[in-house]
Amino acid sequence: MMHVQTILYPTDFDEPAKAARSYALALARDYGARLLVLHAVETLGAENVTYGEATSQPQPDAYRERLWKELREWVSVDPQVKIDCMLSEEAAVDAIVNTAAEQHCDLIVIGTHGRRGLDRVLHGSTAEQVVRAAPCPVLVVKPIGHATHISHERS
Repeated sequence: MMHVQTILYPTDFDEPAKAARSYALALARDYGARLLVLHAVETLGAENVTYGEATSQPQPDAYRERLWKELREWVSVDPQVKIDCMLSEEAAVDAIVNTAAEQHCDLIVIGTHGRRGLDRVLHGSTAEQVVRAAPCPVLVVKPIGHATHISHERS
C-alpha cells in the first residue's frame, strides 16, 4: 500500500482542474493526507488587475487578494481533509515541480485537456511536462466526456 501524507493539487480553475479536484479531495480523505492546493501565476503585477482595482488599491496587492479568495473558494471545505493553499509566481511547471520537492509531496493530482497533435504542439502540455520532471508519482485526470479516440488500424 502507498504511504501518502501530502498530495499536491495544482489548479488554474478550468474544467480539467475541476475534474482533478474531485480526485485530489477523495484521495486526501481516503489516505488521511494533507491536500496542498497550488495556483501559479507568473506575475502578480499590474497587467493582471481590473480597471476598478487599479484605481482603488495598490495593484499587485488587489490582484493577489483576489487570487487568494478564488483559491480558497475553489476547494470545498471538508472537515476530514487538511487543506493548505499556496500561490506561486513561478511558471506553472516550475512551480508544481519545485513545490512538490520542497513540500515532500507523495503524489500530484493534475488536470489535463487531453490535447493531441497540432493543438498540443501549439498549446503545450503542462501535465506532460510535470509527469516528466516530478519528484513523485503524478495522477493525470481528464474531464469526463473528453476521451480521445485513437485509431489502431493496420496498413
